[in-house]
Amino acid sequence: MVVLAHIKEQSRLSLGSYGRPRMTEELKELGLNIGHRRVGRLMRENGIRVERSKKYKVTTDSNHAFNIAPNLLNRDFHANQPNQNWAGDISYVWTQEGWLYLAVILDLHSRRVIGWAVSNRMKRDLTIRALKMAVALRQPPKGCIHHADRGSQYCSHDYQKLLRQHGFKVSMRGKGNCYDNSAVETFFKTIKAELIWRRSWPTRR
Repeated sequence: MVVLAHIKEQSRLSLGSYGRPRMTEELKELGLNIGHRRVGRLMRENGIRVERSKKYKVTTDSNHAFNIAPNLLNRDFHANQPNQNWAGDISYVWTQEGWLYLAVILDLHSRRVIGWAVSNRMKRDLTIRALKMAVALRQPPKGCIHHADRGSQYCSHDYQKLLRQHGFKVSMRGKGNCYDNSAVETFFKTIKAELIWRRSWPTRR
């Protein structure tokens, strides 16, 4: 069966990291007009599964006294041109030395990572370093929307001061709703499934 052969090949190429939605997307890019239900059924019947990581770490500390900005994007993660809408978030990687924190800034036009930083501690300078890299790379025009969660790292006076200096419009996701920043969450899920979870990392470096 042609479809099943493609599913097996894509699973092999992705090192077993593709679930039903991503697999369906890949098959459609190959020109196969197939629905996600059929893909899911074929994967189940042929024992094609995805293994996920077990470790979990909370990265959003919204219990703070900093100001909260409105959600300007309202789950519309598209942009007609570069440097129109940016989104930032923090995730984590488990190593044998402990947690490594990763902060990124995505341009929502291309979904490209334009700024990033890593640290063994989740302090506000982590997000600031990622933002400074993105600003240095892109020199965004005034009015570019910067969207992030309500965590203290993004709401801090130092971070907000930097946003004001460069003329950003500030947007923050709703309380406790991860779907309000799903573009960056999707990036983190992809890099973890396709790279990080595929092996053990002895050191943070």
